[in-house]
Amino acid sequence: MSDLIFSLQVTIPIFLVILLGSFLRKIGFFTEEFIAVADRFNFRVPLPVLLFTDIATADIASSFNGKFVVFCMGTTTLSFFLIWAAAGAFLRKKEMVGAFTMCSFRGSAAVLGIAFVTNLYGRAGLAPLMIVSVVPLYNIFSVIVLSFGARDGAAKVSAIGVLKGILTNPLILAIFLAFPFAAFSISLPPLVKESLQSLGSIATPLALLLLGASFRFAQVTQKLLPALFATVIKLVLLPGAVVLAAVLAGFRGEALVAIAVMMASPTTVACYTMARNMKNDATLTSEIVMLTTLFSAVTLTLLIFVLKSNSFI
Repeated sequence: MSDLIFSLQVTIPIFLVILLGSFLRKIGFFTEEFIAVADRFNFRVPLPVLLFTDIATADIASSFNGKFVVFCMGTTTLSFFLIWAAAGAFLRKKEMVGAFTMCSFRGSAAVLGIAFVTNLYGRAGLAPLMIVSVVPLYNIFSVIVLSFGARDGAAKVSAIGVLKGILTNPLILAIFLAFPFAAFSISLPPLVKESLQSLGSIATPLALLLLGASFRFAQVTQKLLPALFATVIKLVLLPGAVVLAAVLAGFRGEALVAIAVMMASPTTVACYTMARNMKNDATLTSEIVMLTTLFSAVTLTLLIFVLKSNSFI
């Protein structure tokens, strides 16, 4: 019972904030215009600042774990290509293949990863290192698969276009800018550090509120079957296989939690924006985002409970 209570204490506060965002939208406190502007603001300012400060102030020399980085990058890459191959074999519409693949492997690690690990250990731990490892891959693979899935003919994947998309991503820019500070132990001036930490501290709660505000229960109907398959892959099959592999590889504690959240977090809302703008199946994407967000409250709690009850974390 104590392990279950422990697991609920980790997950419930996070999902209560998500539910609050949904409630605030329903009562009209969060308008559609506010949600759009706030989401764009959070993606371009507080969240990159949070990543920058977490990484820039981290002691990379002592906390860097090459085995952890290779594991995160390897499992992310393998899962992407396996899901893409399976989606191409079973889905007839190419715009569905792109959306299905992206949503099945890409989670909201940058938001929920830090939230979960901080809630569990009181600090970000290895979450920033996990984000450094997988966020660039998320963006590279998403651009590639959506380019092939565009409705207006199979778009040619431009190396320059992919590189431009990566280098202009605010999260990746923050990671690149922060890495020299951590790698060479360059200290931020106290006033700058405190200002950045104050701004970055709003990123996670704001992102969780907006995640809840973007949720639409009534829309989860149009392409339910493929959306359910993607949800099972994202929340059950993928995290189950990868976490088992991580345990067998010897990962424990903060490292194992970061890996678990990396794989078991719900599909990020950013997938919908990307699918819509790159002429893929935005309807399927929105349904997967909503279903994974809804059911991850249960699956993440169970996953944390299993890991805790077996003394892995």
